[in-house]
Amino acid sequence: MKLEALSQALCLLPVFLPLASGAPTRRDGNSPMRGTASLAGYSPSENIATGLKPDIKYSLLPGQKENADIGTYLDFENVENPQPIRGSKGGDDPGPRNYYYDRINSDKLAPPGTDHGQTINAQWPLGLSRNRLGIDNAGWARQENTVVMPDATEMAGVDMRLEPAAYRELHWHLAAEWALVLNGSCRIQAVNEHGETFIDDVQAGDVWFFPAGIPHSIQALDDGVEFLLVFDQGDFDEDNTFLATEVFLHTPKSVLAKNLGTSISAFDKIPDDELFIFKGTPAPEDIEKQNVTTSAGIIPRTESYSYHFSEQPAHEVAGGSVKIIDPQTFPIASNFSAAVVTVHPGGMREIHWHTTSDEWTFFIRGQGRATLFTAPDDATTFDYRSGDIAYFPQSSSHYVENTGDEDLVFVEVLQAPQFTDVALGQWIASTPRQIVADTLNLSESTLSQLKTEKQYVVAGTTSD
Repeated sequence: MKLEALSQALCLLPVFLPLASGAPTRRDGNSPMRGTASLAGYSPSENIATGLKPDIKYSLLPGQKENADIGTYLDFENVENPQPIRGSKGGDDPGPRNYYYDRINSDKLAPPGTDHGQTINAQWPLGLSRNRLGIDNAGWARQENTVVMPDATEMAGVDMRLEPAAYRELHWHLAAEWALVLNGSCRIQAVNEHGETFIDDVQAGDVWFFPAGIPHSIQALDDGVEFLLVFDQGDFDEDNTFLATEVFLHTPKSVLAKNLGTSISAFDKIPDDELFIFKGTPAPEDIEKQNVTTSAGIIPRTESYSYHFSEQPAHEVAGGSVKIIDPQTFPIASNFSAAVVTVHPGGMREIHWHTTSDEWTFFIRGQGRATLFTAPDDATTFDYRSGDIAYFPQSSSHYVENTGDEDLVFVEVLQAPQFTDVALGQWIASTPRQIVADTLNLSESTLSQLKTEKQYVVAGTTSD
């Protein structure tokens, strides 16, 4: 700015005088932070400035030019200025906005024309959950429950990491715990109400289950471990777990001594706070050295708390694969049923719903999207990434489509004694053609292409 112009600009600034309190005021008595009453409402001298239209530069993806009801996935990942436009719907957005969220949630910014009304929020990224850190760099844990997903009332989840030799300290809780090892390996241990003992080493892909109230511990082996915990209470809170340290801290030492047959001084060095996640002595390589037994013996194999799911072969289908675990093969987890699903690029977990349970889903790898449909006519499409949680209420239809260029892997968890679902394709194909044609006005050639068997995962084929 030239010196003359700067001088003129400074002359236009209001002059302030100090008050006794030190707060400035203008000569006209008005606060410098407020205007005058003359600015309210209509003014004959009011002038609207010209040239206020934002200069928005953008280009549309091919799918944005299609009819909105086609609902092609819009990959905004590398789009500089994605816009909320599909076909004849929507309009440009000059901001303010969070471009990062818009790029990874294209179906929120520009939803398919088939979305309608408002369903529950069926998505929670664990990356938005507070990460509770263990001591001495021993690990961390972050959770999802009804605090962040109010409608996910039947199940809650925790993603936990333990560094090598680190423990999740001895504990129990009111909820039953179902776990899937995501990577690494660990040693799990428990004692049941009969005094029967259990110990086992599990690795990536394996599952464990501890009934409510059963005390147990988890220690990472040489590679460390990360695991997914699913609880059968939507309001479960990891911070409300019953911990061994807290039991000892909040029971009179004289009572502890009497109960355990020791001296009071034996408890002089117990921790002065909970340990939660901490490092300890590495577990011996030979698990037999830790195989403590009582007169009751060990937990029978038919009631085992672990299942080596990693060794179960997947059922291969056209668009990917499916592995199912439920009480038929893992009876101790009497109301937990799950499927680990792999969807190849372009494929999708077929449209389905579960008749007896809500579905709690965790995305392990890749990216995808799903449309949740709830009666009578609400539908919302969500975009998911690794580390996200999805929640689909009982009998509400949904699919999961792979929208990336690598395999999409996720686990579906049900509160049910058997893993079952109803598939849209099988239902329509197994209904008399006349009924379907009269209802949906589908052609005979279309009906002849439908399959009477469940597909589970369909390949990524498209047609006009």
